[in-house]
Amino acid sequence: MTVYVDDMKAKFGRMTMCHMIADSDDELHAMADAVGVSRRYHQAPPEHASHYDIAQSKKAMAIARGAIPITWRQCGLMIRRRAKTGELGPPEDARAWFDAGLEARATARDSSE
Repeated sequence: MTVYVDDMKAKFGRMTMCHMIADSDDELHAMADAVGVSRRYHQAPPEHASHYDIAQSKKAMAIARGAIPITWRQCGLMIRRRAKTGELGPPEDARAWFDAGLEARATARDSSE
C-alpha cells in the first residue's frame, strides 16, 4: 500500500494545493491524520475520485512520512486506472496503461467498421 502526492500547484486563497491519493482509503486517511489534514477535506465518490487536496506544507510532511511524489499527469491516469480496474497501479507505467487502452479501443473500432 502506498500514498502518492502530485506536483500540481493550484492556488486556493493564499495556499498552493496538490493532490494526495493512496491505494486504499484507510491508508489515505491515515496519512491525512499524520500530516494534520481534517477528514472533512476528503473528496470522495460519487462526486470525486477518493483524494485530498493538500497544501504544499502538508505535501512536504507526507513525503517525509513516506508518500511518493508523482506528476499530476500520473495522478490523473492512475485515478482513471483505479476507476476501470479497482487499483491505482504503479505511477511509472500509468501512461503506458492508458496508451494501451487507447490502442485497444481504436483496434476494436476499426474491426467493427
